[in-house]
Amino acid sequence: MICATTIPDGPDAGTVAVVVDGTPTTLEVGPVTSLLRALRTASVPVPGGCEEGECGSCSVLVDGDLVCSCLVPAALVDGAEVTTVAGRQRPDLLAALAAHGAVQCGFCTPGMVVAAEAALDAATAAGEPLTRATATEALTGNLCRCTGYRGILEAVVEVSVGRLRATR
Repeated sequence: MICATTIPDGPDAGTVAVVVDGTPTTLEVGPVTSLLRALRTASVPVPGGCEEGECGSCSVLVDGDLVCSCLVPAALVDGAEVTTVAGRQRPDLLAALAAHGAVQCGFCTPGMVVAAEAALDAATAAGEPLTRATATEALTGNLCRCTGYRGILEAVVEVSVGRLRATR
């Protein structure tokens, strides 16, 4: 996961043009406004948690790279494609997470879904299923307080195997 350092908003303002979940969007930004704050100001529903890059609940993809949106200066994403959990929800992963008891309080779920989908896409493109070890590595930046990760990892590995079968 790519992260930067959080800096409070500065006095200067401007705009950046991004594509959020396929929709062209203009974000109002200060020189150090976080991507999380800019997205929320634009009414894009991105959950936040710690706002220190520790929990992963605000994870998004910026041009395909997984980032903590709370730590990325929004001014740096001008012209980028931003994908939030709303743009990454696929029924097979959501069903597997539910079936494995991997969704409890919901704090980590958005970030887990974004991180898992990024890992699943990479594994499918490489033609290799995620293992428990590779799924664990892919989800390392996401904190879950309720599940102990077992159900999350089982769901992600199950979906990985299923998606590979579907491509063959």
